[in-house]
Amino acid sequence: MHLGLIGGIGVAATVVYYQRLTNAVGGACDLTIDHADVQTLIRNNLADKRAEQAQVYARHIDRLARAGCDAVAITSLGGHFCYDETAALSPLPLISAVAPLDAYFQERGLKRIGLLGTRVVMRTRLYGQLERTEAVALDDETEELGQLYQDMAVAGVCTPAQRRVFLDAGRRMVEDQGAEAIVLAGTDLNLAFNGQDPGYPVIDALDVHVAELADLLTGRKTLSA
Repeated sequence: MHLGLIGGIGVAATVVYYQRLTNAVGGACDLTIDHADVQTLIRNNLADKRAEQAQVYARHIDRLARAGCDAVAITSLGGHFCYDETAALSPLPLISAVAPLDAYFQERGLKRIGLLGTRVVMRTRLYGQLERTEAVALDDETEELGQLYQDMAVAGVCTPAQRRVFLDAGRRMVEDQGAEAIVLAGTDLNLAFNGQDPGYPVIDALDVHVAELADLLTGRKTLSA
């Protein structure tokens, strides 16, 4: 299968997708990345302009289709805020990063998880798509954490001060809200958590999506499965 990725939202997340996908499939894979604008995504996300962002994605998907791709994925969980609108316009199958998560949590016996990510991801508890798992977030700090995440994603680097805030937010969801694991529901959060031992379980949603994409790239799964 030839996979298309809508990248650039942000660049650091796109690089991690590329690295982890090629590692997961053993190197060679049929992959094309089309670069989108992170500032356009941020503006549309904050204003909840789903139709407008879906039109932006549709132009990228059209280019990926003309490049011969068989399916496409968005390399941003925050960028999934207009998933349904994009899927309705897409000439290619759209492979969700959110859909596999509920089953993934259930398979591991997780009943309550804590979320870190964009404002919308935290506020909507992953767009309300978790049916079998309860999600918690630091609701009084959603704006602050969301802005911090946005700044990190745009810069493509995480400062020590930003890292301390994210690690502490996760700890408080575990200790105060009973989260059994913290889910990195923002694809740039690897910048803060990679190489760290926060003292609590961490699940990178990017890895769950990459595993799904790798299964498709290698033929272990098919689009109809």
